[in-house]
Formats: sequence, structure tokens, C-alpha cells
Amino acid sequence: MPDTVTHTALDWDALDALKFADEEALLEGLLKEGILPQPIREGAVRRGRELVMSARAKGRRKGMMESFLEEFGLTNSEGLALMCLAEALLRVPDTETKDDLIAEKIRSGDWGAHKGQSDSWLVNASTWGLMLTGRVIGAPANAQKGAGNFVTGLVRQSGEPVIRAAMMQAMRIMGEQFVLGRTVSEALKRGRRMVKSGEAAHFSFDMLGEGARTTVDADRYYKAYHDAIAAVAADKDPALPPEKANGVSVKLSALHPRYLAVKEARVMAELYPRVLSLCEAAAKANIGLCLDAEEAHRLVISLKIFERLAREPSLKDWTGLGLAVQAYQKRARAVIDRLAILAKETNRRFMVRLVKGAYWDSEIKNAQVEGFSNFPVFTTKQGTDVHYLACAKAMLAASPAIYSAFATHNAHSLAAVDLLAADAGVTSFEFQRLHGMGEPLYEAAEAGSRVRVYAPVGAHEDLLPYLVRRLLENGANTSFVHSFLDPDVPAEQVVADPIAKVEAGPRRHPRIPTPPRLYGAGRRNSAGHDLSQIGVRGQFAAALRTLDDGPAFAAGPIISGKPETGGGELVRMPAETGRALGALREADASAIDRALEAATNFQPEWDRLGGPKRAEYLHAMADAMEANAAQLIALMAREAGKTLPDGIAEVREAVDFCRYYASQAEHDFAAPVRLPGPTGETNHLSLHGRGVFCCISPWNFPLAIFTGQIAAALAAGNTVVAKPAEQTGLTAFEAVRLFHKAGLPADALHLLPGRGETVGAALTADSRVSGVCFTGGTSTARLINRTLAGRDGPIIPLIAETGGLNGLFVDTTALREQVIDDMILSAFGSAGQRCSALRIAFIPNATADHLIEGLIGAMNELALGDPALPETDTGPVIDADARKALAGHLERMRREAKVLHQLDAGKLGEDGYGFGPALVELSSLDQINEETFGPVLHLLRYDPDNVAAIAASLKAKGYGLTLGIHSRLESFHNAVKAACPVGNTYVNRSMIGAVVGVQPFGGEGLSGTGPKAGGPHYLHRFATERVVSVNITAQGGDPELLSL
Repeated sequence: MPDTVTHTALDWDALDALKFADEEALLEGLLKEGILPQPIREGAVRRGRELVMSARAKGRRKGMMESFLEEFGLTNSEGLALMCLAEALLRVPDTETKDDLIAEKIRSGDWGAHKGQSDSWLVNASTWGLMLTGRVIGAPANAQKGAGNFVTGLVRQSGEPVIRAAMMQAMRIMGEQFVLGRTVSEALKRGRRMVKSGEAAHFSFDMLGEGARTTVDADRYYKAYHDAIAAVAADKDPALPPEKANGVSVKLSALHPRYLAVKEARVMAELYPRVLSLCEAAAKANIGLCLDAEEAHRLVISLKIFERLAREPSLKDWTGLGLAVQAYQKRARAVIDRLAILAKETNRRFMVRLVKGAYWDSEIKNAQVEGFSNFPVFTTKQGTDVHYLACAKAMLAASPAIYSAFATHNAHSLAAVDLLAADAGVTSFEFQRLHGMGEPLYEAAEAGSRVRVYAPVGAHEDLLPYLVRRLLENGANTSFVHSFLDPDVPAEQVVADPIAKVEAGPRRHPRIPTPPRLYGAGRRNSAGHDLSQIGVRGQFAAALRTLDDGPAFAAGPIISGKPETGGGELVRMPAETGRALGALREADASAIDRALEAATNFQPEWDRLGGPKRAEYLHAMADAMEANAAQLIALMAREAGKTLPDGIAEVREAVDFCRYYASQAEHDFAAPVRLPGPTGETNHLSLHGRGVFCCISPWNFPLAIFTGQIAAALAAGNTVVAKPAEQTGLTAFEAVRLFHKAGLPADALHLLPGRGETVGAALTADSRVSGVCFTGGTSTARLINRTLAGRDGPIIPLIAETGGLNGLFVDTTALREQVIDDMILSAFGSAGQRCSALRIAFIPNATADHLIEGLIGAMNELALGDPALPETDTGPVIDADARKALAGHLERMRREAKVLHQLDAGKLGEDGYGFGPALVELSSLDQINEETFGPVLHLLRYDPDNVAAIAASLKAKGYGLTLGIHSRLESFHNAVKAACPVGNTYVNRSMIGAVVGVQPFGGEGLSGTGPKAGGPHYLHRFATERVVSVNITAQGGDPELLSL
């Protein structure tokens, strides 16, 4: 594997050891160090209280944001409704959707409760307007009876333009509170007025917004940053040093569409020269340039970029190189310690901005979703505040090598930093605040001459939504701003000593479970792997080397625990067809007979073990898969063409299946359940295995679905004969061996690899099979169903999950960047080889061209290649037949529709079964009637008036597996869901990656029989029910009745 690591003098990768550190232990260590001397602790609380009381007493210069948070907050329907409007309204191009969004959000609030309560005329005016608007918009819902409905309708129609104009103006006013100017020149002009009035000393301008998705986006941001530097330079006194002048802040993800740790080689080759160019321009003008802090997974790569900049000869005399550090990250203080070392090594001075952090919610959720061992951030506000103080102390101790900038809107933090600096004898430092927030605090502190305002610059329709999302995401800090000026909250509570809070405990949030405990005590979450860490990537590289350098696989049937190998067909790698992994021997008639006989004979004994004992074997298998995850992922990369993220998700899903079904077996299959009935009689219901289950699994999930089917059947008391897809028999062979190594009785599970038309046909026709679980194509499911129907003997269940023609409906309120991300992942992730994958997206005419442009740009950033490499986004399709079918479909689309774009498969297409992802625009839904199993995304434009009809047309195709909706309108969600019911609907997120027990998976119609895999009803379909009724009075009376 190629070396994609940037070698720097400081081992930034070593910081990964702290990324998921135990929060309680970390805070305990900080407390033992003694973060603040007792006099400073007491002084900070006292000074903080004075600031709060002073700000409240002055009662003026309260920013709109403070007034808004004080009045509405973010935890009630009114506050959230306004934030939703601010996030979406300005980007909606059509008046009809604007009106729908306004009506829906305003109806949701009790605006009368807020009328006249705020001391801000703007908030009060808004409340009155919203209350009146709510009455007008809500009137039809309250006037459905009587003749007044007609009159009310006229009022509503005539009022809509006025309401719309008022709301648009309100959003622009809110935008001006957050955004200093549409251009840097405009921001500089407005900033000069603020400096003159004493509100600020300097500014740091940033072109904030969503990160780049395309090269075009990155180019636009790059030009904007260069223009900003030029404008600031032109406005600057050349004699002033960077800390005494305005500067710029740069968001690295805006400058490159794939700014990720796994893309390190590309980032250093493409992004670094751009950052260096910006820094050289800033250095020439002698202004500060600060690299913004972003998500935790980008920290190490940002530090590697920073070190390279620090060692650049062209920047050696410049003292304006800056970096933002997030105190909510557990690695923050270690970062500061290394920055101090780097400053001394390079004889440089750095400008370091200490912030609390703005992505808290997403960091918590991401760690839980990815199954990490812990969180990269503190879970309590007081934990972050204590770490902030520890970081501040370290920064001041490193002065003058570090010029400190403390970004805070927290009165206690400000007071404590001031006292720490005085104690350390440091006078050269500054505070920072976000434009539109914190004015009352800094006015009370009379610190305007020491404050730099972090000032977003850009169009309101771009910036306001971004800032609102950060505000909503960072609830802990906004709750402080809310309480700071609220007279009902005691000042002592607002500035309570965070160290005392941590000392008192708890030291981690009791209601935020760590990722392993996400599902409570009953089921442990599957363990994930953080590919942003070089050590994790190294583990996978080592496993791959072991596989590649090891002996060829020899696989075949496993009967009663004994492998039958030798001979068979060569198994070739779909990414490199010239290489063979090994050989797979097909089960013959004798193997099939012996497996069925052994499974039939052992099933009664297996059933008698009971659910709790069977669950022990499934828990053991789950643990075994986690212990062997790297080896399984390497094998799937070679045999199935799975990328590393897909392989990680696959192992986790298999583990989750085992633990989830084990939990159900422990509960539902433990003992008979007594049913209600008359006295003198007992009635008990018990669940039992049906017999031998035949599990037929697909190649696209060679471990997860293969294991999930088996685990469910075993948990319910059945023995299993498993027939995997012929393309992925090696993975199935290793999985069955792992089952047996984990302790599963040899006769409980047998492996019968081979083709469907031979092995599959023989199994489904055999009377010893008591049930079939199948995942695959609809036509194959029909064939199995006919075979089972034609058998003499008992009618047995067929549990079938098949494909779908999965649609995504997008409206004009949707966020373009989020839509692009989810469409790319849903359509092209796993090379489109998921039954849940997005096949057709319905996009509104008003935004279609802009969205298509972004989609094509994002497609161009995908890396096709060896799926075992961490930088690869898309691997091959499974075999020659799959590629041929895709090529044939695309050729038809070129004749009948319009192929907008297709990527070149490049070397992957030459060496293996690579197929370039393609984007096709249809003119009619009639042009596609079934799923195309691969990386082909179809688009169909629509007018808003036709959305219900189009959804109904999609339903008429007969499938019902997954459905996606991207909209900020609940009415749109509901209309689409009603018109096109499916098994799994995903709103404002991707359409793939259903999690066991969280999103039970399965379709309806042509997409499957149900019940849903990974859901509460699945196991019961594998079982038969028995009831025993006993007349206990036959022996002389009812003991329970007699004992009353």
C-alpha cells in the first residue's frame, strides 16, 4: 500500500491516543493539577457576577441574538420555528414554497405568550407580527365550518404577499445581526463604525459556509479568501503588527472538496499549496491568518498542515500565522503543548485562538453512530469550561511564543482568563467574540479595546443558514447566552465555578450514553474503527498484507464442523481479476443430504436448550467477529470489492444482528408465557424452532446478511443449512468456521456453497427444510416461492427480502450541500450495490440545474480504485455479468434518455470490474421500471404541483423498499410518504446504512415479504407457537384460589 502519511517533526498522530480518552479520568487529572489557585477561583466568580449584574443593569446594547434567546430560547416550538425559517427561507426560490414554509412554522408557535415580553423593540415587533401572521395563516384551519371559510380564504390569499415580504425582511434583519457585510469592503466600512464606538478593536473576517463539495466551490472560496486578504491589506496601516490589525480566518474544508485524513496525500498535494499561497499573501501584508477549527476527525491533518506552514522559509519573519483550538476536544491541551514546542523549535510566534467548539451535537452523534469507544469531546459544559481554563493557562505560560486570543461569551471564562493573565504577568493577549453576540458582556467588562470580533462575510442566504445550524448544534453555549441576561436566573448561577461543578460531579453527562452503551445494558453497541487515525489504517494494512502474502484459500462445504475442500473453481478478485484468492468447492448431492440429515437430527436438542443458552453462542460469535474484524474486512475487500468503510460497517452489522437476536432469544424464548384465563386453569404459550432453516444470502452483504439470517434462525431454535452467493463463498466459509470456533455445536450450522440453480434448487425442494430465508432478486424469490408451493407436506414460511426502485424526493427548501452528500453516498456508495441504494431522484425544476451542477462536480471528486486502500471511495462491481448489465442499461439510456455524466473507471476498469458512476436524466418515469443494480443514478425533474402524482406513479411500479425525502416542510414529508408508502423512509439523511434495532429493514410489495430484519417481529417468523392448557381443578381445586 502506498505511504499516504505526511512525516512531520512533531508526532501529531500520537494525539490519537487521547482522542477518545476517558472523560472522568481526564478531568480527575486536571483537578489534581490544580487548574486555578483558590484566590483566582474566588475572584473569577466574584468578577463574573459583577459583569452579569452590570450588563443587566445597563439594559442596553443587547444584541438581537441575546434578545431572541432570552425571549424564545431554542427548546420551545417558537424558537425552533424561527430558527427553521432562518435556516431555510432565504434559499427558497419560489413563492409558493416560501408561503408553505412560513405557514407551517408560524402555525406551530404560541406567539401570544411572548407578546411584549422582550425589552428589544425588534423582538417585540417580530412577536406581534408573528402572532398576527399566525392568526391569519392559521385561520382556515379554525374556520372549516360555516360560510366564514370563504371569507377567511380571501383574507389569507390577500395577506400572503404581505406576510412573505415581512418574513423575508425579518430574515434579512437577522442576517445583519450575524453577518458583518456581504463583502469584505462592506464589512470593513461597518467595522470602522464599531471601532469608533468602542465595540471592538479589530476584526477577523471569514467567508463561512458549508465546506466545498466540488472543485468549483473550492475555487470560489479560494478567490474570496484572496480578495479578503487584499481588501484587509489595502485598509491596513503597514506599521501595525498582526495582533494590532484586522485579519482573516480560513476554513480549510472550503478550500478542498476532500479535506479528509484518509485523503492525506491528495490534500497535501492540492490543498497545501493553496493555503501556503494565502499565507504568503497575508505575510506580505503583515496581517493575521487563522486556520479555523473544524470536526474532530480533521484535527491531526490540520496540525500537519500548520507545522508545514510554520517551517516554510517564505513565512519565517511573519508573526501572523494562527490556529483555532477547540477546548471541548479532549486533545486540546496536548495540542497547545505541542504548538509551544513548535514555536520554540522554529523561533516563531503563533496566534492561537481558543474556542469552546461549535460542532458539539454532531461530534456526540457521530461517535455513537460510528461505534467509537468514547467521545472526542467532553459531554458536560462544565467539563469543557474547566478544560478551557486549563488550555488558557497553558497558552499564557507559553507567552510570548504564543499570542493568545480567548474567544468566549462566558462571563466566568472572561474573568478567569483576565485574572490568570495578570497572575502570569502577561499583558499581550486579546479576547474574541462572534459578531452579533456578546456585546453586553464586553461592554460591562469595558474590554472593547481588547476585543477582536470574528466576523462572517458573505450573502445572507448562504451564511445565515450555516450560522443557525451551528447555533442549534451548540446548545450548551447558547444556553449560557440565554441565561446571561435573564433576570430570572440568579447571577450566581450564571457564573458558578465550573471547577466546583466538576468536583461535585458528575464528571460525564449521565443522560448521554457512551457509544458502546448506546442501547442500554441489554445490548452492547458494535465497535467501530476510526479511519481518520493512522494507527487504525495501519491495522487494516497489516491484515491485508497477511492475507495477500498468505496461502491461497481452500474452501468448500462444512458438514458437522468438518470442511470438505479440494478442487473447485478459482475465486478471483473483482478489483484485479488476474489474481485468484483461492478455490471454492461446490456442495454436491451427498453433501447436501448429509447436512440436512445432521441438521434434522440435532434440531430437537438445539430447540430444547432454550433461548438464553442459544443466546450465549450468538454473543460469543459477535465477540469473535469483533476480535477478527481486520481479517474479515481484508477478505471482503479482496473477494467482494468492499471498501474499508463498507467493510467496517459490514462487520458491525453482523455483530449487531447476533447481539440483537440474542437479546430477543433471552427474552422471548426463555420460558413459556402464562396467558390470562379462568380460575382452575393454566394456559401457557411457548415459542419453538420450526426445524431446519435454509438460509440463502446475497454477495453484496457476504457477512452481515449471511450472519444475520443464520443468527435469527439459530436464536429461534432452528438448525441451519446456509447457502451463500457463489461469488462470496470464501467469506461465508470463514464466517461458519468462526461460528464453530466460538463454540456453536457443529450440527447446528452447515455450509453448502454453490450455484442457486443446483444447490439452492435442491435445498428448497427438499422436504426436510422447514423454512427458507432468502435475500436477493425478485425473480429468484418468485422461483423459490413456486418451488415451495409445489412441495407436498407442510406449508413452510418464506422470508424474502428483495430489491427496490428506490426514489428520493427533493424540494426547494432542502439544503443543496446536504442533498448532494446524501445522493452521492446513497447512489454510489458500495458502487451502488445495495438493495436500499438510491435509484431515481425527483428534483424541482426551480433548483434542478444548480443541483445537477453540484452533483457532477461531487462525482468528479470520487476516487475509484483498489477497495482495500483507505482513500478509495468506490470499488468494482461484483463480476463480469454485473458490469455487462450496467453497460447495457447505460447504452439504452443514451438512446432513450440523457446520460449527463459518467466517470472513467480508469485502471479499475482495466484490471477488474470497475464501472464508472453515471448520472442519467429521464424525461419520463416510464423509462425505468426496475432497479439497475450498480452506480447509476437517474434524475427526473418535476413541478411542485405534480409531486403527489409522481409519488403515486413510483408506487405503481410495485416496489416498496426505501424512500428518501429532503425538505424542511413536514407537509411535504407527509404528502410523499402517504403517496408512496415503503418499508423504510429516510428524511433529510442518506438512504443507506440501516442499523439493527434502530431502523429495522425490509420492504413491501415486490420488495419483500417481511417481517423486517433487525426488528422486533423478525424472530417470531422463524418460530412456531405452542399453547398448553391444563385444568388444574381436575386434581382437586385451584391452589391459587384456595390460598386467597
